[in-house]
Amino acid sequence: KINMYELVNLEKEEYEKFVKNNKYKSHFLQSYAWGQFAKAKKGLFPYYLGLKNEDNEIIASSLLLQKKLPLGYSYFYSPRGFVLDYNDEKTFSLFTKEIVKFVKAKKGIFLKIDPDIIRKEQNYLEEEVKLPYDSTKIFEMITNSGYKHLGFTKNFETMQPRFTFRIDLEQDMDTIKEHFSKTTKQRINKAIKLGCEVSIGTDEDLDKFCQLMMITEERKDFVSYDSSYYKTLYRMYNEDNNMTLFLGKIFPSKILQELNERKDSLQVEIDKLPKENMGKSAKNKLKEFNNQLDKVKSDIKKYSEVQEKYGDELILNAHMIIEYADKAWVLYAGNENILTETYANYYTYLTHLEYCKNKGYRVYDQFGTIGDLRKDNPRMGLHEFKKKFGGDYVEFLGEFDYVTNPLMYFVFTKMVPLYRKIVRKKSKKVIENEVNRSK
Repeated sequence: KINMYELVNLEKEEYEKFVKNNKYKSHFLQSYAWGQFAKAKKGLFPYYLGLKNEDNEIIASSLLLQKKLPLGYSYFYSPRGFVLDYNDEKTFSLFTKEIVKFVKAKKGIFLKIDPDIIRKEQNYLEEEVKLPYDSTKIFEMITNSGYKHLGFTKNFETMQPRFTFRIDLEQDMDTIKEHFSKTTKQRINKAIKLGCEVSIGTDEDLDKFCQLMMITEERKDFVSYDSSYYKTLYRMYNEDNNMTLFLGKIFPSKILQELNERKDSLQVEIDKLPKENMGKSAKNKLKEFNNQLDKVKSDIKKYSEVQEKYGDELILNAHMIIEYADKAWVLYAGNENILTETYANYYTYLTHLEYCKNKGYRVYDQFGTIGDLRKDNPRMGLHEFKKKFGGDYVEFLGEFDYVTNPLMYFVFTKMVPLYRKIVRKKSKKVIENEVNRSK
């Protein structure tokens, strides 16, 4: 038996069993695989820590990622951690104490946590949802335990998004679909009518996924990761868990067949109309049919060119869904710039939503949106798109730092960013001077 409580390193099987089956909290960012991935691609060192009681039972755990800094210092981050009952102040306080000791022993200057504890939640009608716990009480418990809150940020300033949309998969599918916006329903129907198909991809489709991510990033003016990042994540995560790639496709020949049939039926309707002495109603009909015919001919031309350029199967979007414990997250979505009017993207979303529902997950998380809802926010389009699927708009508590070395924390969080800013300005100035001199 262990004397009272002890912080121990947990082996993979024991760690995963506790996190996956935790009735209070489980998150893919606390999974064993995420720690291994962070080590492989982010230069972070993972620790899988558990607090055991006198009966040798785990009562709290955390994936703790160590980021090494100059002069032997480090900082530690528990992404979406800790895994424990946040209503149990005693366990939280005890675990914090033990983790802080661990951090200090490794010259850690601070410990960061950002638990996915919901602060506020609104349903699709923008009505307040009653939470199963008192978020203010939990917030106060965390700050009373010595953590410093980093503010209620509104955009993507934090390590993980502070806002998201979540769909409760314990509702039946008809109810979920009822909550979609009117335009979303129409767009999904259009995609189905155009013969869009969604299939599950394999390793061999990762290059296509990476290409679509690059197109999306270019369009939205940000660059996140190279292809090896996505490929490593997919492969590592699929060793024990599920990371599923969904591909939304169109088939130009199918679309052309339907367009040609439409063209022929419009021509039949036009031929039925009298050639002479047309009344007002017939003239209006002719005008309408001719407008429709022009549109169909224009579409035939467009899809013929698409078929010539891309062949008979065109992947328009690729979405990566990560599945862990009782939840699924839409982690990455790459989309083509062309043929957006086919709305294959919407149909792909519906397909993985149904897939997650059928697999028995409890929550479908769209992984990130904004809290700053001003019309001129450049990310407003992303927010509006995700909102259309009728999920609950969720706000988390945010980030907390437990400072273990105040002087180095000040240097790291205030002086280093300032220094980097000055260096950037300086180099910009040097480039400008060089440009000016060469004129």
